[in-house]
Amino acid sequence: MFEFMDFNANPANLTSGPYIPDAGECLRCGLCVSTCPTFRLQSINEETPRQRLRTISKITVENQTISTQEREHLDNCLQCRACEAICPSQVAYGDLFDQTQALLAKTPPWQKKLAFWFIAHKAWRNRLLPLLSGYLKSGLQKPLRRSGLLDALGCRNAESLLTPPALTPLKAYYPSPQPVRGTVALFTGCLAEYFDRTTLQAATRLLNAIGYDVTVPAQQVCCGAIHQHNGAYATDLIEQNLKVFNALAVDAVVYAASGCGAMLDSYKSADSEAARQFQHRLQDINAFLLQHWPDSLQLRPLGQTVAVHEPCSQRHVLKNQQNVYKLLQKIPGLTVLPLADNAICCGAGGSYMLTHPDNAAQLRKLKQQAIANTPADGTVSSNFGCTIFLNAYGLNIGNPLQLLAQQLPL
Repeated sequence: MFEFMDFNANPANLTSGPYIPDAGECLRCGLCVSTCPTFRLQSINEETPRQRLRTISKITVENQTISTQEREHLDNCLQCRACEAICPSQVAYGDLFDQTQALLAKTPPWQKKLAFWFIAHKAWRNRLLPLLSGYLKSGLQKPLRRSGLLDALGCRNAESLLTPPALTPLKAYYPSPQPVRGTVALFTGCLAEYFDRTTLQAATRLLNAIGYDVTVPAQQVCCGAIHQHNGAYATDLIEQNLKVFNALAVDAVVYAASGCGAMLDSYKSADSEAARQFQHRLQDINAFLLQHWPDSLQLRPLGQTVAVHEPCSQRHVLKNQQNVYKLLQKIPGLTVLPLADNAICCGAGGSYMLTHPDNAAQLRKLKQQAIANTPADGTVSSNFGCTIFLNAYGLNIGNPLQLLAQQLPL
């Protein structure tokens, strides 16, 4: 059974490093424990946010060496930030964790280095996609999986998530057929542009339907989330996105995947004029659609029930999940329900599903059970990472934008 632990007060002579709350500031409420996915799985104190904060304090403030076990329990964190969202003391767990990962960063294995490289180099990704598409069509998946080669290369988990990619680029410009009210830029993401094309097409259709032209700058790059959460620096990617989007004469920069949105929102921490300019125009597409939805646009009715899966990036970081519910309610006849246990991560966790497949599989099973128990006809989620992880194992989860675009007037 979990036993509450107090933080050691910071020594008086420590004047630098991130702020860690001491025992007097912890309310002993245990709320962070109840929402922690890894504690849900293992029910031990070492797999709680409070103990991880103690480890973070050792590294960043007290300059102590941590044990192998402490490092393992720290690395088990999904970075879902459910603890941060519910903490009465408002501990900035996510920022502290990222700082710690950077300090602990070690030379990554070749698979991760290669993945980082392809994520950062769009031209080479474009060259790789036809090969992936050919592989999926070739019938080689089953014999290759049986051969054990994927296990030997450490690629089995990544290979299991592959879906047919889009091989043609998005158009640079999507003009609205309606009287034009303005122009927005669409952030596509590094992988969603190829593997979640249906959602991005739905986004452009909806933006066009409310009277906005959509521009898709080809020079945009990955948001940098995968790099940052793995202890690598995403400075070049951030600077490139700031440069590209700030140069555009648009009313807003919108994103369709909440995981990307959470990282894009963090650009404000750069505290520069470029970051402030970008932040001023950055918007979640659900919020933008709600804000600018014309009374004249009536969606076609749908007599079904849909359950909403709330990604951690949306629920715990951006805290804007209610926009999805409000937007879906614009479909006449549609009943919208929250998926049970939305506070618990599905296990995807960015690259966590690849680095910690056993934990991820257990959390996925819990989410699959919640979906199986819902009375809804279908489930939607606003994050590409969650949907590709869950759908690879027998589910059929769509993006709410797809459902909305489906109900646009013919």
